[in-house]
Amino acid sequence: MISFPPARCCFLTDSIESTNYLRPYGAFRLPPSELSPMSTDTRRFVSQLSHNESVSQVFLASDKQLRPNRNGNLYLQVDLSDRSGSVNARMWNATDSDYQAFGNGDFVHVEGATQLFQGNMQMIANRIRKARPDEVEESDFVTLQSAEVEQMRSRLAEILGGIKSTPLSRLAKAFLADEQFMEKFCRAPAGMKNHHAYQGGLLEHVLSLMELVLLVSTRYPQLDQEKLLMGAFLHDAAKIDELTYERDIAYSDAGQLLGHMVLGITMLDDKVRQIVSQDGQPFPERLLLELKHLIISHHGEYAYGSSKLPMTLEAITLHLLDNLDAKLANFTQLMTDCPNADSNWTQYFSQIGRKLFKAEKKD
Repeated sequence: MISFPPARCCFLTDSIESTNYLRPYGAFRLPPSELSPMSTDTRRFVSQLSHNESVSQVFLASDKQLRPNRNGNLYLQVDLSDRSGSVNARMWNATDSDYQAFGNGDFVHVEGATQLFQGNMQMIANRIRKARPDEVEESDFVTLQSAEVEQMRSRLAEILGGIKSTPLSRLAKAFLADEQFMEKFCRAPAGMKNHHAYQGGLLEHVLSLMELVLLVSTRYPQLDQEKLLMGAFLHDAAKIDELTYERDIAYSDAGQLLGHMVLGITMLDDKVRQIVSQDGQPFPERLLLELKHLIISHHGEYAYGSSKLPMTLEAITLHLLDNLDAKLANFTQLMTDCPNADSNWTQYFSQIGRKLFKAEKKD
């Protein structure tokens, strides 16, 4: 097992080198006072928008569609986002020219008004055009600041660097030394919409999961902590190629055709061949098999995309911890984005089959 002071399993330090000041995980997020300010005094982030509010500002466009209504008239539907979240917008009586005026991943200037519809905030746009460069403040669209990403990358390297098992250590060092892989790993989102769906989200999710492994594995000595840590690191690693994320988030062709679990097996095989070629030492076949099983079973159910159910203690644990971190991130975001600010309850979410009760805000 990796030896860390007990508190390090539950808390992260402000500095990787110092353990004098500890704070709860979540943690590498900068406080609001240190975030880049809004581009202007009049800008409203998506999470701040309320019912029947006039809007005239810049958003990032994604998932645009030109669709017919019941009467056959066309309307434009598009998701508009900034660093705080996203809102669905519709422009009635749209034309093909309106659709062709901008692309997914473009910054667009939108004029319109917000409205609550069936408990959800949406925007009715009167005009959407491609934004001019001087209208765009890119920091308004960055969820994780560069300092946060660098701290998380350092912590990730610290945990992987503490692995004592020779074959797992060889594998970890090979991935950490692969600068192209690490650059993509630190930029990629963890998903399209459900959780950690922003640049840097994959790193944040994986690091959170690895911290959970350090905590839980000390309680259950029958678990192989280092194998579980490597599984946590690798389980979503192929999201770097499953998704595209220069600006908007979408599936790549490989992502659509294969998915991140198949891509992850290939990625692991390639890296093992690389280290065997470099140092001439074989990699244990059974260990490689178990790592592959961790990747292909981490969704936990056939219905959720796993080609195999978890069949090892580490695979069961990885699935449950992964689900915990993803669900908490997802539910937290749903509560944060809820437009019912004066209610103890969110609206009903069909995707999770329930409303959510908001915890009382702490002083």
